Amino acid sequence: MKISDLICRLETVRELSPDQWIDLFGQWQAERDPSILALICERARLTKEKIFGNKVYIRGLIEFTNYCRNDCYYCGLRKSNRETDRYRLDESTILSCCEKGYELGFRTFVLQGGEDPFFTADRLRELIRQIRQRYPDCAITLAVGEHDRSAYQSWFDAGADRYLLRHETANENHYRRLHPEHLSGQNRRECLFHLKEIGYQTGCGIMVGSPGQTAECLADDMVFMKTLNPHMVGIGPFIPQHATPFAGESPGTLEDTLFLLALVRLMLPAVLLPATTALGTIHPEGRELGILGGANVVMPNLSPLNVRKKYLLYDNKICTGDEAAEALSSLKKKMSAIGCEIVMGRGDSPLVI
Repeated sequence: MKISDLICRLETVRELSPDQWIDLFGQWQAERDPSILALICERARLTKEKIFGNKVYIRGLIEFTNYCRNDCYYCGLRKSNRETDRYRLDESTILSCCEKGYELGFRTFVLQGGEDPFFTADRLRELIRQIRQRYPDCAITLAVGEHDRSAYQSWFDAGADRYLLRHETANENHYRRLHPEHLSGQNRRECLFHLKEIGYQTGCGIMVGSPGQTAECLADDMVFMKTLNPHMVGIGPFIPQHATPFAGESPGTLEDTLFLLALVRLMLPAVLLPATTALGTIHPEGRELGILGGANVVMPNLSPLNVRKKYLLYDNKICTGDEAAEALSSLKKKMSAIGCEIVMGRGDSPLVI
């Protein structure tokens, strides 16, 4: 089938067979036809608008620790990176970030960090409990990696609503290319199913253009995401970090990332889909183009100014400007210029409303 026919089929039945996915990605990678990209982004935008209208949901991101026990080959926070200026926000600082965000109108806080042993299950549970007590009308999202089910359950019981855990890749060979031997792709995917079973609004996702990623890898990712049926999907381009084993690898492209965003929107029409900071890093209008291609979430940064440049997952991360919560009015204007409206409420998934 031609790629346009495959896109039409996806829009109609919301899934493809593994072989059809491989065919679609193979054709795209061979041609990267701008007219195909324009077509799929338009179909994705219309699909999004049928459910969400022109709304773009906003989340307040708090990057509270850049310590990590893992050594993933692509990540600037990896424990072997001796160049990273490590930090942890204390409890009062995190609560202050929430207070500032609440005053600005944010009703979702995203606590993101490396897998930092300092933040034990009990310590994080107490932090969540305090945020929930102070801001009962807000959603609390966690993005703190792989943990056992009992920890996930305790955080959910304390008041956490959502959990973001990019699966990175559903292809085992590709997973081994990206991670040390002691980490398991199967365990990571099982964590996602545990999170959904507990009751979290659950998010998975991938890096587009990561080293070793093939059409077959992407096909496995799409099949996995369809099976999981997540509430959220985080997709951004791979961007190398100079102090990692992948320092010399080529970054993912804007076009490939927009193509994947649009495909996910067509496959999962009701999904919450961020236009990521990484997308804004590789192109000055990356987030706007992501929104026009089917995304409907942005996450300005509520972290203290003095640590934002220390949370460097990849090189050249934008750390000033519209990703900062202080520039909220500018972000609203940019979204308005493309016909979209920033919504400051919780913005829960339609799958749980």
